Amino acid sequence: MDAQTPPSPRFYPPVLLLMAVVLMVVLHYVLPVARWLAWPWRALGALPIAMALLVGFWGAVQFRRHDTTIIPFEQSTALIAEGPYRYSRNPLYISMTLILVGLWILLGSLSPVVVVPLFVWWISSRFIANEERHLEAQFGRTYLEYKTKVRRWL
Repeated sequence: MDAQTPPSPRFYPPVLLLMAVVLMVVLHYVLPVARWLAWPWRALGALPIAMALLVGFWGAVQFRRHDTTIIPFEQSTALIAEGPYRYSRNPLYISMTLILVGLWILLGSLSPVVVVPLFVWWISSRFIANEERHLEAQFGRTYLEYKTKVRRWL
């Protein structure tokens, strides 16, 4: 492993997402704080989840089309700037965040929402920052120009 390659994480983003989902459900049942949304309004949580699945699938398809890895910190063979990557440098992480927001709405209590900003912070500091350094080292000026045109989140 050279100096440019960060170490592999112990938990990849899908595992962290699953852990966040479990934590949100536990907080809802163990420490619900306050119920802020009643049924049938809680069903609106399905909308961000549906959007997340669409964005996530659309983003994942781009990796397949460009024949490059979707796994963080593995060597990329292409810089993807098409599909949802025209609007965000991290549509897959946005997708994961939307799943958590949708789950929070479905649960309808306040305490699970604390997991959402923690998840965003963790992904931003442990994955996105390192991935961006890695892509900058690999693609240089092309990636720097892409960064100036496309926002990190939205």
